[in-house]
Amino acid sequence: MSADAGSAESMNPPLRNRGFLHLMAYRLLTILSYQIVAVSVGWHVYELTNDPWKLGLLGLAEVLPFFCVAPFAGYLVDHLPKRRLGVIACVGLAITPILLAVVAWGLVFGKADALAPRLWLIYAAVMFTGMVRSFLGPVYNTLFACVLPRTQFTRGSGVGSVVFQSALALGPAIGGGLIALVDWFGDHPEGDTVQAGPAYALAALCAFGAAFVLATLRTREPERANARDAIFTGIAEGLRFVFRTPVMLGAMALDMFAVLFGGAVSLAPAFSKDILHADAWGLGLLRGAPAVGAAMVGLWLARHPIERNSGKVMLYAVAGFGLCIIGFGLSELLWLSVLLMFLSGVCDGVSVVIRSTILQLATPDHMRGRVSSINSVFISSSNELGSFYAGSMARLLGLVHAVVLGGCVTLGIVGFTALKSPILRRLHLRDLQ
Repeated sequence: MSADAGSAESMNPPLRNRGFLHLMAYRLLTILSYQIVAVSVGWHVYELTNDPWKLGLLGLAEVLPFFCVAPFAGYLVDHLPKRRLGVIACVGLAITPILLAVVAWGLVFGKADALAPRLWLIYAAVMFTGMVRSFLGPVYNTLFACVLPRTQFTRGSGVGSVVFQSALALGPAIGGGLIALVDWFGDHPEGDTVQAGPAYALAALCAFGAAFVLATLRTREPERANARDAIFTGIAEGLRFVFRTPVMLGAMALDMFAVLFGGAVSLAPAFSKDILHADAWGLGLLRGAPAVGAAMVGLWLARHPIERNSGKVMLYAVAGFGLCIIGFGLSELLWLSVLLMFLSGVCDGVSVVIRSTILQLATPDHMRGRVSSINSVFISSSNELGSFYAGSMARLLGLVHAVVLGGCVTLGIVGFTALKSPILRRLHLRDLQ
């Protein structure tokens, strides 16, 4: 293909591609399901316990099985039919909200008693989500490279970020809104958490919808990895590739530690109730505001990709994220807290688009599942570890001090990365195409 032809192809909107539209619908519905559950189960547990530590345990309950399953999930995605694995994972994703709805509606144990068994079942359902979710990212990243030509990866990553962040915004708003509506119009005795039931039911429907969309996707599947490789040999090959690709390793590590120490959103139920004195609707706004900001900047980046000075822009964006987290920790006004969460999402959205584009451009087709799983361990699991860290620090230092400290640590991480990873600092995405 000539350079002019390739350039013209790269300018075509990815949304004209039917397979890409199917893939975006899968991404939207899976994230909606997960986020509706995330905000609902956080409210559910805090209503039952009134303890930030229990919110931190939710993150730990998800991340431990995720860590254990993710390397094997990537290996299986590289060696087995991608769409079929994705459909199975979506059905598994629906099981968690079904179990949580059973608890919320009091179909097992009691509605106002047996607190410990109810919590154990909630944590068990969240653990299952961690296992299932380890397949969703590798399936998406592998099929992404199937439905789009390489010259459209940068723009496609921007559109994918818009869809991802839009779901992150809509999910909490829908979950928090449903809980608030049921609470306002219903008559529930104290300690009854049935108001979370409809949100869980909607999350299950979204997961089943994602399974249907993926089952109807028609696209070629990439060349599978060598089936004769032993499973641990294959996993080790993916690890070696990541650690021998400095730009990819630097981007993953920067995002991981920034989210790990600067992730204040997991404490939103406690901030909403104890500091900002807001209801479930206010919680939905806090949880959704970062995603609104990230979706807006993702939409802009889909039309104006950052191909020059990409590494420097990423470092500045993560520093801005840390400053927003510090401001959020100090705020006592709901509107200001929502604004700071929105700005943190703008900064995070820039970082996410650049990192995801690096991942797509630098990874060989036969290793996309394993590299995506390693990326998920770095990035996605840091959200849950960050939840556990935030809950633990909130118990030791208090809510405000824990969040402000996390933002300060994030700024330190940016400075350290800028000094120790010159290849990331000098990165131009156009050099990877």
